Amino acid sequence: MDPFIALADPVRRDLLRALASGPARVVDLAARHPISRPAVSKHLRLLTEAGLVTVEDRGRERHYALARPGLAPVHTLLDEIGGHRPPISESAFDALDLEVRRTVHDRRAGTEAAPGIGRTQEESA
Repeated sequence: MDPFIALADPVRRDLLRALASGPARVVDLAARHPISRPAVSKHLRLLTEAGLVTVEDRGRERHYALARPGLAPVHTLLDEIGGHRPPISESAFDALDLEVRRTVHDRRAGTEAAPGIGRTQEESA
């Protein structure tokens, strides 16, 4: 199964969030949802087929864990679409910091950087 299809369901996304903090049993994961344990097991099976979850049998219990390598296609897509933004230069942040400090100083001094900015309609009239 394609990991994007598996991630399309909000219950499966929540199961992945829960497994991000560590392995868990089906009974523990099912307690977090208003659906039956068999329904949670089906969601976990689909996540396993998508390569997003691993399962380990320990006696009569099955323990599920997040398979982080299965998220590689998702990370790749996010890197591709997120990497096209132009980087913000350090000087832009310096200029923003300077402007914020100037505005704060002007407001404390009772003046404004530009007439009418920050004034109510009554003050402007």
